[in-house]
Amino acid sequence: MKSIDSPKKNILVIYHSQGGTMKLLANQLAKGAAREDNLNIILKEASDATVDDLLNCNGIAIGSPEYFGTMAGMIKDFFDRTYEAAQEKTIGLPFIVFVSAGNDGRGAISQIERLTAGYKWKKVQEAYRVVGVPTEQDIINIQDLGHALAAGVDFGIF
Repeated sequence: MKSIDSPKKNILVIYHSQGGTMKLLANQLAKGAAREDNLNIILKEASDATVDDLLNCNGIAIGSPEYFGTMAGMIKDFFDRTYEAAQEKTIGLPFIVFVSAGNDGRGAISQIERLTAGYKWKKVQEAYRVVGVPTEQDIINIQDLGHALAAGVDFGIF
């Protein structure tokens, strides 16, 4: 049983969006994560996310569109800006990846997962890909993905 006085854990959701699809998905993922009352959900565009956000989170969700077979540059920028300060302090951090793509998305997933390996983070769910326009089922699935991350962090599973 949790103590009433215990500080809430934080889930950080970072994303990059130009056309709006990834913003929609990130908001839906955060909505799913918010089903767990004992957590703070911090939703930020990757360009606004800081090393302090990373150091103070207990789980992270990374959302990127795939551009030309690769992750968005702002997602890479987040990793570049945080690596030196956070790498040794975030070992084992639970993470998930979600990607939107016009036709594939695997390149972005592969690159993000390669970078998280440098931090020694722990992948807790397989990456979720939305190809094309998100369907109603995609929205349900992305909310469930956020909820799974949040529940796992909340209950100490991850």
